[in-house]
Amino acid sequence: MNHPSKKIRGLYAITDSQLLADGKLLPYVEAALQGGARLLQYRDKSTDESRRLREAQALRDLCERYGAALIINDDAELAARLGVGLHLGQTDGSLGAARALLRRGALIGVTCHASLELAEAAAREGASYLAFGRFFDSQTKPGAPAASLELLQQARARLSLPLVAIGGVTLDNAPALIGAGADLLAVVHGLFGADSAAEVKRRAQAFSDLFASH
Repeated sequence: MNHPSKKIRGLYAITDSQLLADGKLLPYVEAALQGGARLLQYRDKSTDESRRLREAQALRDLCERYGAALIINDDAELAARLGVGLHLGQTDGSLGAARALLRRGALIGVTCHASLELAEAAAREGASYLAFGRFFDSQTKPGAPAASLELLQQARARLSLPLVAIGGVTLDNAPALIGAGADLLAVVHGLFGADSAAEVKRRAQAFSDLFASH
């Protein structure tokens, strides 16, 4: 499979260690996968390497069961160890170095903020998908939104890789993002900020249904 990224479309669930504390990580993630999440990013900035490995292994097994892809945030060595994908921010090291570590064909996504120039550079370097944001005010990274629907439309016209929209994505604003060209919607609070696994599954299904109707 030379271009696994060409087929990616749908909900991109991103974990949050505070939202998913107290035993919620695995049941809430499984609920998101049951609801149709296609990608799952494990995002944990702690220094507890043994716990991170244990959690990432469990998430990989869940993703395999549901036919989704696991992406590790900013830890190429962990991604390589588990044989899964990687997400790089602009300060997380070189895509080329990461590509050399990971298995052939591994998904590597890159944060492009609100910059077409960064996106074009990442595409040239071999990124699997390009993530733009923040589109709306976000609880995860508060501050003024930087990315616009116009930026997404321009990126869609100029770039053939899958485009991810992130930052304050909700069921209300999701249709506009999909309409402007987003292939994937990256959601944290809008998915996992729920009081039960059943509610997470319901939200995931609702996001997934939006893609089916576009």
